[in-house]
Amino acid sequence: MIRIQQLQSQIVEPAGLKGQYYEQRPQNKLEWFKNNGWGYKDTKFILEQDGAVRLTGNKYRFSNQRMMKFKDWAEAKVGIDLSLNCEAQAEIPANPPIINEQFMNAIQGQFNEISFDNGQRILHSHGHTMQEIYELRHGKLARIVDCVVFINSHAQAELLVKLAVEHNVMLTVYGGGTNVTWALQCPKEERRMIVSVDTSRMNHVRWVDRKNMTALVETGVTGKDLEKELSRYGVVCGHEPDSVEFSTLGGWISTRASGMKKNRYGNIEDIILSVKVVTPTGTLSQSLDYPRVSSGPDLNQIVLGSEGTIGIITEAVIKIKAQPEVCKYESILFHNFALGTEFMYKLSRSKVWPASVRLVDNNQFQFGMALKTMPHSKREEFMDKVKKYFITQFMQYDPDQMCLVTVVFEGTKQEVEFQEKKVFELAKSYKGFRAGAENGERGYFLTYMIAYLRDFAMQFQFIAESFETAVGWKNVPAVCENIQRRIVEECSKRGVEKEPFVSFRISQVYDTGATIYVYFGFGYKGISDPVKCYSEIEDAAREEIMKNGGSISHHHGVGKLRKQFMQKQIGDTGVEILKRIKQQIDPKNIFGNQNLI
Repeated sequence: MIRIQQLQSQIVEPAGLKGQYYEQRPQNKLEWFKNNGWGYKDTKFILEQDGAVRLTGNKYRFSNQRMMKFKDWAEAKVGIDLSLNCEAQAEIPANPPIINEQFMNAIQGQFNEISFDNGQRILHSHGHTMQEIYELRHGKLARIVDCVVFINSHAQAELLVKLAVEHNVMLTVYGGGTNVTWALQCPKEERRMIVSVDTSRMNHVRWVDRKNMTALVETGVTGKDLEKELSRYGVVCGHEPDSVEFSTLGGWISTRASGMKKNRYGNIEDIILSVKVVTPTGTLSQSLDYPRVSSGPDLNQIVLGSEGTIGIITEAVIKIKAQPEVCKYESILFHNFALGTEFMYKLSRSKVWPASVRLVDNNQFQFGMALKTMPHSKREEFMDKVKKYFITQFMQYDPDQMCLVTVVFEGTKQEVEFQEKKVFELAKSYKGFRAGAENGERGYFLTYMIAYLRDFAMQFQFIAESFETAVGWKNVPAVCENIQRRIVEECSKRGVEKEPFVSFRISQVYDTGATIYVYFGFGYKGISDPVKCYSEIEDAAREEIMKNGGSISHHHGVGKLRKQFMQKQIGDTGVEILKRIKQQIDPKNIFGNQNLI
């Protein structure tokens, strides 16, 4: 149970369920998830009268603890004007549904749950980009699904697809709804009835094979619930994207996702052995519960990254691993981002990779420090001052330059001890200083808070978002430098009053390169169309990424947000291959979400 406890150190379980397995039960997501923002309804950042910022609710380790430094930091360093107020609209408007009467008659009595509720229709028509959340708060989604059907088995998926083909109804697949690529946005010009297929009721582990270390899992299960259920067998999946609380196995497969602990458990393509997919021309189901095969092209690769364009992914055989004996946070300070980057590069060459290792720049390091909660005692307050003096005065770390590597070690006691020894030896070569578990843990806490903080900032006319890329090691410095420059230039062109906040994180290492996360935001006071302004700046940043050798995405996927860059990424022939596959599998365009191409 050690690994489950480590996961829950950031995400707190209700007291009555702690450490226990519970059967997955259907839930109305609208009862506990926000309808116009990220996360739990009871969880949000609030600004109190004395200037303290507090995270409400009880879902996270630092919930309901006062953060006294955040207000001053946000105003001085980020440029948020906390005197502004921009409340969200009370009700989100929705157009009436388009109804295909023959289809509705055909599905009558075949499914347990069918909803025309406007709240459900809106929920199933958006992901969580800044642009979508802004529309939910201040505008209207141009086109939403007409109906939501909740399926609870592979057989129901087959029946629904068969009837959709017969009656020419468009289907869109919904898992956790956490995408950040406009993947769930409905095509504005679609005149057919659009039905959202909600897979959240398909959330069970069907079997676990401890000998082969594999498991058959339904794809509607969320990451948090998957780990909880696998823990009964003493095993883990290990795939932990930042959205692990809410995203699903099916979503991971359809976007070619990556988790923060991929160094130990692999990316999703390394975890999946076989998938079952219901398409308009039949069900793709392979017997691939083998360590490796040589039987022509790997059909899994057609499904991985398909983004809901060819069918409903219903089941997958995945690799599992024994629960680790030890899970441990750590952190290392470096004098600047360049030294930290060089450390990450040398670490990639060493092949001694902790489960997770991330480098955050000075802006993001200060971000994490600003979220530090109030000391619980005079002694703790005194020790914090001693540590700060030691780092800045004795060790001569510049508060405006230093950056932080956060680390998670997982494995046997011997494995972790060996990795710690090698990692900290290497860090010393680059003047790194071991900064302890607390800073490491706070760094991962920030991961879960980013979307909540984005929504908090939006109340004060400040919009922000993140995007990512994969890039070869030799291009990492140029990508960061030129993105920073381009974002500042584009903001200035469009009349953004204050310099934008821009921050970088190297979040994954590979033999040949790294993953870079970019966070940026700006105050939009005086800008007539902030969503258009932001989108243009983000597109310019993406152009700059590709100009400097980066990819259009490392793990978020393409959706409709980035598909304008697909031709440059895969070429004309690559685009044509994807079009031909789509046409062959789905000639009537039943899965017509227009993602990818």
